[in-house]
Amino acid sequence: MDQMNTVMIANRGEIARRVIRTARRLGWQTVAIHTDLDAGALHVREADRAVRVGSYLDVDEVVAAARESGASHVHPGYGFLSERAPFARALAESGITLVGPSADVMDAMGRKDAAREIAVTAGVPVVPAYALDDDPATLAYPVLVKAAAGGGGKGMRVVRTAAELPEAMAAAAREAAKAFGDDTLLIEKYVESGRHIEVQVLGDSHGTVLHFFERDCSTQRRHQKVLEEAPAPTLTSDQQAAITTAGVDLARQVGYTGAGTVEFLLDNATGEFYFLEMNTRLQVEHPVTEEVTRIRGERVDLVELQLLVATGEPLGFAQDDVALEGHAIEARVYAEDSFHGFLPQAGRTSIVRWPTTVRVDHALEAEQEVSTSYDPMLGKVVATGPDREAARTALVAALDETAILGITTNTGFLRALADSEEFRDATIDTAWLDRHEVPVPDAGLARVFGAWTEVLLETMSNRAGPGPWQADGWRMGADPAPATVVLGDDLVVVDRARGRVESDGRTRDVRLVSAADHTVHLMVDGVAEHAVLNVQRGFVDVVHRGQRWVWERPDPFADHGPEAGDGTLVAPMPGTVLAVNVAVGQAVVEGETLGVMEAMKMELALKAPFAGTVTEVNAAAGQQVALGATLIVVEAAE
Repeated sequence: MDQMNTVMIANRGEIARRVIRTARRLGWQTVAIHTDLDAGALHVREADRAVRVGSYLDVDEVVAAARESGASHVHPGYGFLSERAPFARALAESGITLVGPSADVMDAMGRKDAAREIAVTAGVPVVPAYALDDDPATLAYPVLVKAAAGGGGKGMRVVRTAAELPEAMAAAAREAAKAFGDDTLLIEKYVESGRHIEVQVLGDSHGTVLHFFERDCSTQRRHQKVLEEAPAPTLTSDQQAAITTAGVDLARQVGYTGAGTVEFLLDNATGEFYFLEMNTRLQVEHPVTEEVTRIRGERVDLVELQLLVATGEPLGFAQDDVALEGHAIEARVYAEDSFHGFLPQAGRTSIVRWPTTVRVDHALEAEQEVSTSYDPMLGKVVATGPDREAARTALVAALDETAILGITTNTGFLRALADSEEFRDATIDTAWLDRHEVPVPDAGLARVFGAWTEVLLETMSNRAGPGPWQADGWRMGADPAPATVVLGDDLVVVDRARGRVESDGRTRDVRLVSAADHTVHLMVDGVAEHAVLNVQRGFVDVVHRGQRWVWERPDPFADHGPEAGDGTLVAPMPGTVLAVNVAVGQAVVEGETLGVMEAMKMELALKAPFAGTVTEVNAAAGQQVALGATLIVVEAAE
């Protein structure tokens, strides 16, 4: 390739870093674009040059940045402008080559209705469909109403009765118009149990179109992919041959150049497959294909092949030169709280640890601000193995090693899902996550780590020399007394002398193995466990097996009087009531001790905030109370 080639990446985050990595290896100059939010981002720092834009979605501004940078090529990544025909045309008019298909191909394949007609012409099977003006009573339910333009699950509704159809169509049209500026709809047969199979294709400008086998993306939630793998674990050899051939036939029919993905739905009930849509770009999940596909024995780099095709070179190999080797599974790490409605998360990371034993494509580091302004995907963890089970267990282990503190991510959810029997047995279909809940991981071991580490830090604060967060092989060998630690509403008793921790109504045998650089290794009931922790004055932040827990640390020296300025005295932390000195109707004076409780081996006096009368007593001596429990209420005197 020409060493003077320059590629501008019209994207951000991990895909921008991914393109930069290959382009640099090939000797290309790289240019990043960035908004003000991304001025210090990893992809900006790694590129040879950077150009500011106001928005990644502004066609005119991004094309102007390409001209300003002197780029000969623009790689669009995925999302943003990657499938926008006006963007491809604007680049062509500026004499800049898009690393992707032509604008005409984008127009043809970007709409599901037009792509469907092309598939029919190519002899590729399509999902049975209905006309929009068909009598709703004549349709065979369930059906899927979906937007003809766009993707990503927007503008889709499953309809099970004729009565539901008008409202579903209206809602889907509104959503499609808002998302894509086009409210055109399709109505198709809805496959109750299906697998999402996609074929990776790549064509050059000399008429060659090849496939790089298939991926299975059935583990998805509301049409958003969660885990992806290659090759598809449930296909027979005949199905694999038929579906990959169909992908190539469709791409050849439309005159496709560059990397693209042809998506199919495999009906589990019949074994038949149907064309869904074509993504005219590189996919998020392309790493699993790269990890298992070989060209004459060498691992595939799809970005390298994209750049090769974009310079007008022929691919230079045949379909028989492309082979499969092993299995790969990818987990998408998102800034979201999967166990509380999958709500997007934002904030500043504190500690970030990516696994080192598998491939990780990411753009997240410690002390980085994560905004809700962009897609919440932070990175992709990709595990490989000689077979699917080896890849799956490697992925579980890699997610165990993934620790992101400061913000909540879906890593614990991904780990639990990859470790489930259903994923192990490849029985998850495209609607499984919409029908089932992944159990929330148990916080018990994380609480043990949090309490044990608090005790370690408290001990070390009274000692000279290095502590457990310095990477110097530190080990603890003292023989301290038991300690009570408060984590949120929970009391944990740590007896390091006997190697025991009491919490959650059970006693665990615990032995410290090592503590260094915010990572603690323990033997818990004879099993090796580890966690990454950030222990501060006001909170304990723990990641164990990928799942994050945060507990506040109540200050025992704070004022334990009334809350919010009224006469309500609440428990400042979980503990035991030692004494109650008043009864309902009793007059008290300001500062009088109304009761005493014990927490963290300290006695805390509950004092009257002002003179008045006791109206409530909700505690008795010996009672265990939770943090924030209302104990005594005083009504102020007239």
